Amino acid sequence: MIKSMTGFGRAEMTFDDLYEVKIQIKSVNHRYADYTIKTPRIYSFLEESIRAKLSQNISRGKIEVYVSINKINDDSKEVKINLPLAESYINNLRELSDFGVKDDISMSSMCSLSDIFEVQYKEIDEEAILNMINTALDAALEDFLNMRINEGSRLNNSILEHLNILSSEVEKVEKLSPETITKYKERLEKRLRDALSELESGADDSRILTEVAIFSDKVAVDEETVRLKSHIKEFKNALNSSEPIGKKLDFIVQEMNRETNTIGSKCNDIDLSKIVVEMKSLIEKIREQIQNIE
Repeated sequence: MIKSMTGFGRAEMTFDDLYEVKIQIKSVNHRYADYTIKTPRIYSFLEESIRAKLSQNISRGKIEVYVSINKINDDSKEVKINLPLAESYINNLRELSDFGVKDDISMSSMCSLSDIFEVQYKEIDEEAILNMINTALDAALEDFLNMRINEGSRLNNSILEHLNILSSEVEKVEKLSPETITKYKERLEKRLRDALSELESGADDSRILTEVAIFSDKVAVDEETVRLKSHIKEFKNALNSSEPIGKKLDFIVQEMNRETNTIGSKCNDIDLSKIVVEMKSLIEKIREQIQNIE
């Protein structure tokens, strides 16, 4: 079962009518595993735990996780007044009255001095928050992984279709390659016999066989087609693996492309050349698709 590197999952949960937790996970293809985790600043202690759980479930992809934690009845903050600083302000302002400045210190004027007020957060129960996040993260991950599996299934079906067509094209090469040699032998015999008949001399069969043998060595693609069929079989087997296989498939495709290029370089027939072009096109489509496989 293959998994796509493209995925999306989310979960929203309320805990004890006190906390509302929202988690969103999304990913795109990437050569390695790259995690970006965004949490409210006061809950940054959660990031290490979230990263550990992600790495247990996701091996490749650029993954972004967004965490929102809202306290329904928010009593987590309280305002403290810096009384010594406020007193210093008042004393200094009163001294200004010695310069004829009107002494009109009021509550509203003091409120404009924002640095005398300090917002403090009450102590957070980190263990309780962590338990809530783990529960919500499990739900979001399940949603996320299900999408990856579904996308992977669609990729699997499309790739298998391309592989089956590729196998058919390889069979065509295997059938046409000997015919190419036979046609070459017939053309060579005719040219030699025509040339020798002008000299009133019989055709030298051994020479014809030698020329055909040399040509056969140059254009024979038996080894390439055997290896190509083996790569296709290995590719199909890999698709059934439960392990991440994206990198392995990428290597197999490189080998398939190498064998196809070799076949193309040996082609001495227009029909074979057309088949090779189709094979290259199929392999390129497969290569593009596996870039999104975990």
